[in-house]
Amino acid sequence: MKLTYPHMGEAYIAAKAMFDDIGIESVIPAYTTKSTLQLGSKLSPESVCLPFKIMLGNYINSINEGADTIIITGSCGPCRFGYYGPIQQQILENEGYKDINFVILDPPKEGKRKFLEELGKITGKQVIKPIKALRRAYKICCEIDRLNETLYYVRPRALSKSKVKAIIHAFRNDIVKTHGSEEILAMIQDTIEKLKSVPIDTSYKPLKIGIIGEIYTIIEPFSNLEVEEKLGDMGIEVHRSMTVGDWARNTIIRPVTGRKPYAHEKKLSKPYLPALIGGHAQQCIAHAIKYANQDYDGLIQIYPMTCMPEIVSRSILPQIEKDYNIPILYLIVDEQTGEAGYVTRLEAFIDYLAGTSKRKEMVSH
Repeated sequence: MKLTYPHMGEAYIAAKAMFDDIGIESVIPAYTTKSTLQLGSKLSPESVCLPFKIMLGNYINSINEGADTIIITGSCGPCRFGYYGPIQQQILENEGYKDINFVILDPPKEGKRKFLEELGKITGKQVIKPIKALRRAYKICCEIDRLNETLYYVRPRALSKSKVKAIIHAFRNDIVKTHGSEEILAMIQDTIEKLKSVPIDTSYKPLKIGIIGEIYTIIEPFSNLEVEEKLGDMGIEVHRSMTVGDWARNTIIRPVTGRKPYAHEKKLSKPYLPALIGGHAQQCIAHAIKYANQDYDGLIQIYPMTCMPEIVSRSILPQIEKDYNIPILYLIVDEQTGEAGYVTRLEAFIDYLAGTSKRKEMVSH
């Protein structure tokens, strides 16, 4: 068995660690590029979400490198993500990829037994080793979050942005060559220390922007045109509202241990969106409120064209903007999104936030 899975930010690192520890070979898809998107878009329904198209391109690239099994998480509720696996499988079969196995892992809250049965299609009769590997993979998710937190702090303050880029580029290049959770954890920790060693301007006080929106498009850098790096290079401290660790905690760990996922977020969003409508719409609203309460200077909502849950969030966020006095930029992404216009909007938003921040300082004095 040669297993593959789509890119969603750094999730592939934890997945690779888990399957390495179990003894299953992973074929990690090449990092997503425009050609990946073009490949997936060519075979996808025109109006389907951007993540669907990118993932399909990821699969085909991995199949061409020898992958014979695809694993993808499932979903429930109105969000179309729940249809991704079955529809993508049908598309691949129609294109002649008839011998590819699809394993769809629905969240444990949809049934722990079903979750374990689907996982068993990959792990076989092993029990203890997969559980231990899952725990180590979750630890890696948390360490990746710690690496990103370090990056968010260092990048806007770094005296040499190129040095930060070099460290991250080396990490992305080398992490796919490691094997097993121990090697991967060691590399993550080594990268954190390298970032901490980068000389920074400790007196610099950057604007702070929270990234909110649809989980895939804020976690997968290609889909948001590397917004975190672009903002960091502009001297902005960013924070991403959803992370790989956060997703694993609320999708797998808490349901398996009998705890309610996203309890705090649902409480925060209740006055504006009391019902679950699919996707992470409630979390988007809650994160906007959280960042506003933490005195962030602004927010950016990013979501794919036609994403129903985030369209609902988009209709609510102007009220959050008014109630909490926090500016919000709305960015919709699809395969036609142009980088030049995207960057222009980011620059204009930063200029506006800088002016707002100065006005706040004058008022406070």
